[in-house]
Amino acid sequence: MHTPPNKERSATHGCYVRLRAMILTGELPPGHKLKIEELRSLLNIGASPVREALSLLTSDLLVERMDQRGFRAAPVSKSNFEEILALRCMLEEKALRASLAASDSAWEETLVLCHHRMKKAAQSDNSDFEYAHRAFHMALIANANMPMLAHYCAQLYDLNIRYRNLAARGPHYRTRSVQNEHQNILDATLTGDADLAVRLLIDHYRNTGNYLSSQMDK
Repeated sequence: MHTPPNKERSATHGCYVRLRAMILTGELPPGHKLKIEELRSLLNIGASPVREALSLLTSDLLVERMDQRGFRAAPVSKSNFEEILALRCMLEEKALRASLAASDSAWEETLVLCHHRMKKAAQSDNSDFEYAHRAFHMALIANANMPMLAHYCAQLYDLNIRYRNLAARGPHYRTRSVQNEHQNILDATLTGDADLAVRLLIDHYRNTGNYLSSQMDK
C-alpha cells in the first residue's frame, strides 16, 4: 500500500528534526558516518524518510554527502568556526541596523517578550532555553524585512550551535554573565542606539568565539 504524500512529508520532517537535533547537540558527533540502516533502526522509521532527511540536512550544511560512500555529520574545525563567526558579525550588523531603522512599537514589544521568555527559561535551567535564545536573536533582526538575509543569519546561528555547545562544556565558559550581555543588547536596541547595539551584539558573539578558539588550540 502506497503511503499518502502528506504522511511521507510528515515522516521526513520528523526524521529531519530529530537528526538535526542530534547533530547540533553532538549526539551524532562531527564526522560521524550516517548509515541509513543504522539511523532507520535508531529512529524506528523507514529508509526513505531517513535518506530524504539527510539530503535536506546537506542543504543546511550540517551533513556532507561523501560521493558514493553515503553521508556523514559535517566536520568541525577552527577555520570553519572562524568563518561562521565572521559572517555572523557582518550579516547581523546589517540586519540589526536595518531592524532599528524600521523600529516600531510592535517590534519592540516582541523583543521585550522574547527576552523575558529567554530569561525565564535560563532561570529554570530547562530545555526551552535554546529555543528561547534563538527566538531572541532572530527577533533582533526580524524587523529588517529582508527575508533572504534573515534566512542566512538563521542558518549561521544553527551552524554555530555545535560550536557553542562545545564551548559551554569548558571550565570557564559560565564565568561570563551572558544574561547581562543579553540585557545590555536589548537596552541599547530599545533606546535606538544602533552603534552601541551592534557593538554589544558583536562583542557577545566574539566573547564566545574567542573562548572557543582558545579551546581548539589545546
